[in-house]
Amino acid sequence: MKELNLQKPQKFSVKMQKKLVVLFLFVLLAFAGLSARLIWITRENETEYQKNVLSQQRYDSTAIPFRRGDIVDAKGTKLATSEKVYNLVIDAKVMLDREEYLEPTLQALGENFDLDMTAIREYVTTHENSSWYVPLRQLSYEEISGFQAAALENSNIRGVWFEEEYKRVYPNGSLAADVIGFTNADNTGTYGLEEYYNDTLNGINGREYGYLNEDLNLERTIRAAVDGNTIHSTIDVNIQSIVEKYLKQFNEEYKDAVREGNGAENLGCVIMEVDTGNVLAMASYPTFDLNDVRNTDGLLGSVMVEQVTNANGYFEIHKTDTVINEEVLASMNEDQIYLNLNNLWKNYCITTTYEPGSTVKPFTVAAALEDGSIAAGSTYECNGALEVGGHTIKCHSYARGGDGVVTLQDSVAWSCNVALMKIGQAMGVDEFCRFQQIFNFGLKTNVDLAGEARTASLIYTADNMGSADLATNSFGQNFNVTMIQMITGFCALINGGYYYEPHMVDKITNASGATVENIEPRILKQVISESTSELIRQYCRAVVMEEGGSLRTGKTARPAGYAIGGKTGTAETIDENTHTRSDDEYVVSFIGYAPADDPQIAIYVVVDRANAEEQDDAKFATRIVRNILTEVLPYLNIFMTEELSEAEIQELNEKQLEITTQYAQTPEDEALDDLEAGEGQQGQGENGTEQGGAGEGENQPAWMSYPIDPDTGYRVNPETGQELDAQTGELIDPDESALGENGPVNENLVNANSGQESEGP
Repeated sequence: MKELNLQKPQKFSVKMQKKLVVLFLFVLLAFAGLSARLIWITRENETEYQKNVLSQQRYDSTAIPFRRGDIVDAKGTKLATSEKVYNLVIDAKVMLDREEYLEPTLQALGENFDLDMTAIREYVTTHENSSWYVPLRQLSYEEISGFQAAALENSNIRGVWFEEEYKRVYPNGSLAADVIGFTNADNTGTYGLEEYYNDTLNGINGREYGYLNEDLNLERTIRAAVDGNTIHSTIDVNIQSIVEKYLKQFNEEYKDAVREGNGAENLGCVIMEVDTGNVLAMASYPTFDLNDVRNTDGLLGSVMVEQVTNANGYFEIHKTDTVINEEVLASMNEDQIYLNLNNLWKNYCITTTYEPGSTVKPFTVAAALEDGSIAAGSTYECNGALEVGGHTIKCHSYARGGDGVVTLQDSVAWSCNVALMKIGQAMGVDEFCRFQQIFNFGLKTNVDLAGEARTASLIYTADNMGSADLATNSFGQNFNVTMIQMITGFCALINGGYYYEPHMVDKITNASGATVENIEPRILKQVISESTSELIRQYCRAVVMEEGGSLRTGKTARPAGYAIGGKTGTAETIDENTHTRSDDEYVVSFIGYAPADDPQIAIYVVVDRANAEEQDDAKFATRIVRNILTEVLPYLNIFMTEELSEAEIQELNEKQLEITTQYAQTPEDEALDDLEAGEGQQGQGENGTEQGGAGEGENQPAWMSYPIDPDTGYRVNPETGQELDAQTGELIDPDESALGENGPVNENLVNANSGQESEGP
């Protein structure tokens, strides 16, 4: 056997032990130093290092948009609303994350959207780190649904998502455009109710935020958006539609009649409840489409305006002599177009000032009666002119030698300037100016619309008013007003003297429908006594009705079957550029109320420089008033009080036929075929309104078999409960009328068969 050579193990020497101790101490000191350094870093730079660490994690933070509140009319019809839309967002980083994602995604995009796919492909492949590219905005749900369906079927479609937002929509296009206003891209209201109630309509954005933790779990917090409130306006869509229909009709009738351009430079109409200050309708012409406010079609026919710098270095808007047509529009630059669009967007009824003319005469008479300067039995001698302050100021009766002896009623009904100048002299400068302030001339009415004009600098004060100024002011010349000032003050004249603050909104509700605020009618002051108000109603009634004699100025404003009151106005215009008076350009108007014996609504129509040879004809305004009231009064359940003449019966029948034809759903040729066939079948209106045809014998219409209510004398549809005229089959309840884009169909303006006024509207 081999012998094993076993060596004795070496001892762990003292020298080696010392080296080990030194190494241990060195490691211990290094650890202590590192610990001290970490403690110092934690104390001094904790926040900075936390940010650096957290920045390595992925955060998701998305805004949740609020929904802007609706604007609705007095009956809940939506005038402005917000619809959810979607922005197409391309995340190139995700799309390129895997090779199999790119082609299916691009193919789905090309099949479902109108995109330049060459450009999309180029962007995605050259911006591999981009997570935000928006090629399409404000898509509807229907437009994105096809892509979403494709993405569900193919899991390789990645890197596309849809950002939600809201788009402001105006269901009625241009209806009440001046009143509503519009919004810009960031939900900020511009003009009208949109601007005035901007904070009320807007809500608060929500937010969804969080991050992916180390386990790839999403830590998320959601703060919900707060939607905006809905404002309930006093505007009635039906009345507004009627008003706009007849303003447009006037423009079409007089457009290009004497000169190139619109039927008038401006048209305006306001209808207000006399005992509340509620504005039922407010419109002007020309107008614009709220869904396409940059469309320049609304500028065609208008007089072009330009911006100039005055002597004081301030900008002013001046009217030019140029009428905008297609050729002129093509030559205008962007700044000029925008300036003229801004002029179009303004609400004529509250922003533009003008001399009111003779519509001021009832105010002057009321003020003089109230302060005791004159009495109800006062009379005046009119010789056709009056010398005042070195000026000969004429009456409209100058050519025929004057009006002779004029009573207070005659001074209003005949519109006698001389009588009014003498009344103004009786008051004196101080009292006249005091009552102008009482009636709010020179002051803002504070109507809840953006852009109301200030007129303080456009009226005289007692310090600077001379005798000639007093004379001309007494009959509405030489000072300026706005339409909203005039109709608000006029309501106070005829409602017992109570001045209501005009308003466009009477209620605010939240997104859940709960009422946030009720805005009640607000009486600011009593401007005249009830006895004076009663006299003014009497005098204004004489302007229109028979009491005024052959010289009454407002007879053409009276709708068939109704007694109304009011006052016409004619005023020379002031050139906006030279500030000189024009002797051939006029603003004509009519301000009135109905019914005459129990005023419920007031109406004010202004025609600014009609496109006619002779502009100083108040009938331009009174005929518009007549047309509007002929439809509005029956709609408001205000019954006829006056006997109808044969001519008026024929007029109403023609108007009813026009309205019925306009809104009938059945095509005209089919109706004629039915009539010729003797079927006598009833057609159905747009909203199911029955439009009768009288048959005989076996072919008589179904309504002839309806039972007659002995209390009312009306036939009653046993299925719907609708009441119909027993002889004509026309609906009695106006709420059952068909409603089209231009307003309601009043089914029973007059009973043509009997020749008598109708029992209902």
